[in-house]
Amino acid sequence: MTKAELIDAITSKLAMRKKDVAPVVDEVFAEIEGALAKGDKCTFVGFGVFEVRERAAREGRNPQNPQEKVQIPAKKVPVFRPGKDLKDKVVDAPIGK
Repeated sequence: MTKAELIDAITSKLAMRKKDVAPVVDEVFAEIEGALAKGDKCTFVGFGVFEVRERAAREGRNPQNPQEKVQIPAKKVPVFRPGKDLKDKVVDAPIGK
């Protein structure tokens, strides 16, 4: 599902106009991004948790020259951990479309 498809789905379910729904969806994403940028955690009970984790520096290999070692720097990465309700719905969902 894309952002546009999400807006369309909300629009049809709530019988609202796209121009009213789109700014709300944009603002939800912006608030989550802003919280993660500050290092905060976003918890949505039953859905999941968005958080930032530190990935340690490590040594890797150059894919074009496997004998050459490269140093991969430490960095912060956004992570999503699904909640129990979401996991249960995905497990019970039929496979395929």
